Amino acid sequence: MTKRSWWGWGWVDAAVGAAERAGLAGRLPPHWVGDPVPVPRIEDLRLRAPRVEPPAALATICSTDPEDRAGHTYGKAYRDVVRALAGDLPEPPDLVAFPRTEADVVDLLDWAGAAGVAVIPYGGGSSVVGGVEYRGGAHPGVVSVDLTGLDQVLEVDRVSRAARIQAGALGPRLERQLSGHGLTLRHFPQSFEFSTLGGWLATRAGGHYAMRHTHIDDFVEALRVVTPVGISESRRLPASGAGPSPDRLFLGSEGALGVITEAWLRLQDRPTHKASAAVRFRTFADGLGAVRAIAQSGLEPGNCRLLDAAEAAINAGVRDGSSVLVLGFESADRPVDAGLARAVELATDHHGTYPPVSTRDTPDRPDAVGAWRSAFLRMPYLRDALARLGVIVETIETACTWDRATEVCETVRAELGDAIERVCGEPGIVTCRTTHVYPDGVAPYFTVIARGRRGAEVSMWDDIKAAAGDTLERLDATITHHHAVGRDHFRWYDRQRPRPFGAALLAAKNSLDPRGILNPGVLFH
Repeated sequence: MTKRSWWGWGWVDAAVGAAERAGLAGRLPPHWVGDPVPVPRIEDLRLRAPRVEPPAALATICSTDPEDRAGHTYGKAYRDVVRALAGDLPEPPDLVAFPRTEADVVDLLDWAGAAGVAVIPYGGGSSVVGGVEYRGGAHPGVVSVDLTGLDQVLEVDRVSRAARIQAGALGPRLERQLSGHGLTLRHFPQSFEFSTLGGWLATRAGGHYAMRHTHIDDFVEALRVVTPVGISESRRLPASGAGPSPDRLFLGSEGALGVITEAWLRLQDRPTHKASAAVRFRTFADGLGAVRAIAQSGLEPGNCRLLDAAEAAINAGVRDGSSVLVLGFESADRPVDAGLARAVELATDHHGTYPPVSTRDTPDRPDAVGAWRSAFLRMPYLRDALARLGVIVETIETACTWDRATEVCETVRAELGDAIERVCGEPGIVTCRTTHVYPDGVAPYFTVIARGRRGAEVSMWDDIKAAAGDTLERLDATITHHHAVGRDHFRWYDRQRPRPFGAALLAAKNSLDPRGILNPGVLFH
């Protein structure tokens, strides 16, 4: 039976083994790499004793098992992995609750509100911004509410092509249930296997697809949310002009305003036509010009990711100094080769190079496409392996309009490089790729690889991250395009949001959560 890792990404049996880890180490300067940190045994962890007990009516759905508590202490960011490997878990949840029904969620919030216990809504635990951990406060106890027991597709409206789905459904389970109807949500974040619908909604998650429906917001017809003062259920509609959207209040609220339990979502027919290609560019700037042309053409590729030379070398096997544009099209209705051919034509107009495009519906993928796809899915496991070796590996993402895209990419890469050299005492590696594109802008995504110092990795990364956040703020780019705010991004988010909006949001918090029990420290300080 497969088992989730309590300290790192994914499945225990899918973690990087000794041979693969040695191969990774061999690609880095030898002095960067130390002996792998051993994974602590659960029985050796010194977890604080539970401070609260649930009432008898809730005891059957609550656990104090050390592995449950340890596994729900952090998300899956680099700093979370490093702290877990060090056995540094000073504030684990006192209880982990596994509700089986919405009524269980209501009862948990009623008890927690009366007792002043903090409630951390928890989906798949894949947060990379400190979104599911408790960081101090005056609460007498903390309960992590794991919603994965609420995982059913409850109703399918094939005529309207929509479904009512419980928020605890992990990506694969959700898609398996929809596949029997010939439908798909078509929302595939990198965390797809280990994240839930409710987590996507609460964090306004971005999916894998580069254009059109890039965020989960685009699929929402209606939401049902349990709050400490009652249940909020919006009317199911294709669109409405009736005042501010109630769904928009909870989308991106990160569990601070309520616990999302159900949603009606727009679905799509499963695609049957697919085609892909990889185009090379001498410079990243040329590639950005091509991506903008494609984004503004109306073609709407499902994949349109531009990798800079370093990213292409590491994750696509292209080592001639080229930047690489990975293109993909799909459709449930018609062949897509013509769209791919036109996108490639636009790319070559911007100095891209590519062999003739096949006219088949599903042409053989060029090696760079397949290599990048495999690396994309493996990246989180590799990050964990490098963290065990003492290497700093983490990502930063943003979005900006096209008129500033080149400046943002170049400036962030340069200033991240400076920050790494200052913090680590030597240069590191900074790569850039685009993840999502729009007619008016783009989402650049940066990866940092640098030498850490044992015992100081978290503070080193925090310093590098702070430098990046300050750079993004100065450039008027967003502090996050799809990773959410959590606790790690709050200082920049607080400056980014308009002050009247912040005041209105705080008023909503005080109204919906008067005891301040819901995910303290997220969106509000």
